[in-house]
Order: sequence, then C-alpha cells, then structure tokens
Amino acid sequence: MPDHLLHPDTVAVHSGREDLAALGAHAVPIDLSSTYPLPDIEHGGDAYEAMTGGGYPPADGGMVYARLWNPTVARFERALAELEHAPAAVAFSSGMAAMTAVLLAHTATTGRAHVVAVRPLYGGTDHLLDSGLLGIEATFCAEHEVAASIRPDTALVILESPGNPTLELADIAADIAAVVAQAGEVPVLVDNTFATPVLQNPLDLGARMSLHSATKYLGGHGDVVAGVVACDEATAEMLRPVRAITGAILHPLGAYLLHRGLATLPTRVRAQQANAERIAAWLSTHPAVEKVHYPGIDDDRGLIGRQQRGAGAMVSISLRGGFAAASAVASSVEVFTHAVSLGGVDSLIQHPAALTHRPVAPEARPSAGVLRLSIGLEDADDLIADLDAALAAATRVAEAEHATF
Repeated sequence: MPDHLLHPDTVAVHSGREDLAALGAHAVPIDLSSTYPLPDIEHGGDAYEAMTGGGYPPADGGMVYARLWNPTVARFERALAELEHAPAAVAFSSGMAAMTAVLLAHTATTGRAHVVAVRPLYGGTDHLLDSGLLGIEATFCAEHEVAASIRPDTALVILESPGNPTLELADIAADIAAVVAQAGEVPVLVDNTFATPVLQNPLDLGARMSLHSATKYLGGHGDVVAGVVACDEATAEMLRPVRAITGAILHPLGAYLLHRGLATLPTRVRAQQANAERIAAWLSTHPAVEKVHYPGIDDDRGLIGRQQRGAGAMVSISLRGGFAAASAVASSVEVFTHAVSLGGVDSLIQHPAALTHRPVAPEARPSAGVLRLSIGLEDADDLIADLDAALAAATRVAEAEHATF
C-alpha cells in the first residue's frame, strides 16, 4: 500500500525498513563499518565521485567510506522523510551540525551571505547566526517583518514554530507567502523540533526544509545526539557534500537508536501532550505563575488544528518572583530533572536565560523569570505535585526577599 494512504502511526513503525525482508532480518541491522571493499578502482572511483557530489552510491560500486555513506543512516533518513512527507532527508551528528550544513550550503555555494531569522529561535542557532562565524550576515526580525527583511543577497529564511523557549507559534504558510511575494526563490527552513512530524509537516505548508534536533523527540530517550533535515532531493544533494567534507555524518549507532525511536514517536508525543495540557491548565491557576506559555492557551490565531495538529508537550512559565523564584523551582523539583534538552520520556526543567539562551543578545534573551518544561511520560498527578511543592519553595524564597505574589 502506498505510504500516503497509511496512517502516520503505521508509517512510523514500518518506514525505512523496506529492504529488511531481502536481508532476512526483522530488526534494523547496524552497519558499523568504517570502510567498504571496492569491486575495482574504476567502480570505486565512480562511487566516490557520486557521493562527494551529493548523490547515492552506485549499486555496483560500493559505499567506499563511512564519512560518505552508511546504510543504517540511510534507513533512518528514509523513515524520517516519509514521516515528514519529504522526498529526502539528510542526517547529521547533531542539530547544530545540521543547521551549519544548511547555512554553508545556501550561502557559501550561492555567493549570497544574508539570512533572515525570525526570533525567538533556539539559542544555539541564534548565537551561530549572530556570531558571524560562517561569514553570514543575519537580520533578526519578528514574524510580520519577514518580507521587509529580505534583500537581493538573502540566501535563506529561518523560523521556528513553536518558538524556543516561549512557544510562540509562527503562521508558517503566511510567512512563506510573504517570502514568495518579496523574493520567491528564497528557501525557507522551519525548525520543527518542538512540533515533530506527528503534529506538523512544514513542507506541506510550503517550506523547503524541516530541521530537527533529533536528540529530542525523535530519539526520545536522552541517549543520542543527532540532527536531520527533511527536504527535496535537490536540497539533499546540496547538503550531502557539506556533510562529507565537514565529517558531520551521523554515527550508525545513533541512526539505529533514532530509527527505533520513530516507531513509538506518535504514541509518545500524544501521551506527553496529554500530560502537558493538564499541567499547563493547572499552572495557569497558580498564584506564583505570572504567565503560562503554551500553544493550547496562547493560540489567538487558530493555528492549532489548522497548522499544527496539537499543542505539543513543551510548556514555559514566567514566574512572578523573577530569577530568585525560577532558581528556587529548578533547585527544588524531584520528579522533574533539572537539565537542558527536551523531548524525552522523562520530564526536564531548565532556565533558558542562564543556559541554552545565554549566548543570545540581551534584547532577545528570555526573561530571568522564565522556566522551560519538557513534559514526559510520568503520571501527570505526580508531576503536578512536584511542581506544586517546588513553587511553594519559590514562594517562600520570594517572600523572604520581600517579593509580592
């Protein structure tokens, strides 16, 4: 049955496994080879040229070397591409390696060195763009300023929805329409890490690329670092040479863990989202919380259901007690783990301004009273009780410092 006729839950379980029956295998095998036997010099050379140019290894030419190609990685790429409704995907050693490859492919190879980036963004992406490290000039803007920010030398538009860390939703289709109206050839990359392919498919909305820090929901168990870009085949052919030259290919063991994680991705995301909805509603009534940032609460444009198939499992809160309250909460939780990252089966809490967004320019840095919560698969009542106790501790700290709640 064609993949487009299958439910995403079925695709998640079976995608990328088409060759297993011919191999006589049921579980996805892991190919850890660093190098591969060559049939002869001519075929080996042709294979090397094909892969360094962004193509696939010839059927009769071998895979040459693991920096260029790996079958375990390729299976994960096929699986993720199917979930993202994309013709292709290219996997990298980290989300930042994926973002760096996208930037190099669209600036160094085109002669255009300007990028438009919609804030808020993940702190690592924001810092990379702002640093000038890759010889890129970035214009940071609000969502409604995208079209006005495009220049003749603009190579790429980057946006993230929901945005990190305060979960603002961007109207992806509207933003892309603005780009097309101003300069239709400029590709748009959407960081889809928070939404995942379960809740959102940016290519269906007109984006050229959907990027994931696969470390997060795709892996889902906190045991792999990776990045992946779902895209059209022409874009994949631009990205693979950058990956090969920079040595940023995903390790096959990581690819195996990610491919295994995809099978449970829809089930995990729905269960985590259900927990997040309960926790966000409870937090919105707590006197220590000034504001709950959650798409299921802040969706005044009706993007949940129209663009994103659910509000997701990330929740951020602004605390009335500012930094002191945030510090007390992060230090007091017992079921939540105080740690960076997100999207795993266990719940995490972190302070973006002090950690992931510390390198971001002060004017774009989150407030010191903001905490980001990644909601996991624990019992929701246990998570609420943990937060309740931690918020009580924050209230005591704030009262001791004469704060007003």
